[in-house]
Amino acid sequence: MEIGSLKGKALPPPCLLPQNTAPPLRPRINFSQLSHADHTLTRIQTSGIIACLRANTAELAMEAARAALSGGITVVGTVLNIEDARKAVGAGAKFLMSPAIVKDVIDMDGFQNGEVLYIPGAMTPTEILSAHDSGAKIVKVYPVSVLGGVQYISALKKPFPHISMVASQGITIDSVGEYIANGASSVVLSDAIFDKEAMAQNNFIVIRQLAHFATLQASQVLEML
Repeated sequence: MEIGSLKGKALPPPCLLPQNTAPPLRPRINFSQLSHADHTLTRIQTSGIIACLRANTAELAMEAARAALSGGITVVGTVLNIEDARKAVGAGAKFLMSPAIVKDVIDMDGFQNGEVLYIPGAMTPTEILSAHDSGAKIVKVYPVSVLGGVQYISALKKPFPHISMVASQGITIDSVGEYIANGASSVVLSDAIFDKEAMAQNNFIVIRQLAHFATLQASQVLEML
């Protein structure tokens, strides 16, 4: 039976990995001992996927976010300044992300006390190290596809093996596993999950299925690492 499609175009299958190597046992995590930020970080690293949502209305955003969440993906919006961050935190957000380093967000109380996980964006090695030294637990590498994609992440992890990185921009579902295998702790998916045609048609079933396929891609690779 064919799984949901748009205009007859089938959704991508999960990646296939060698089956002759048993994955190592992963340590059990006691989430009750983690701060909110560490709890969120662990969830992101465990799933390997973040979905970045943009929508024309609050209602559409809510329905699309629910669909992605039901597919097993953490959903986040983008903050560009301290006002955006305060509004998001005031609405209950525990997880913020931006395309650049927003120093005012790094300095805000919620970030400093571990209540909020903030993922700043960075492009160069200098920016990545600066974000990490400022207290970021994980850094978004953006725009990764323009900078070299998987090869850029692999190159960055050589001098910075201790810095968790999220690969972001232009990533497709079928490349998720390759990014994670080459050092990304997680990847950001936007249009790959919130397909423009599906969003226009309010087709939340397709969004949920895309989210599910993406989580399969990530989980199969994470189990092998």
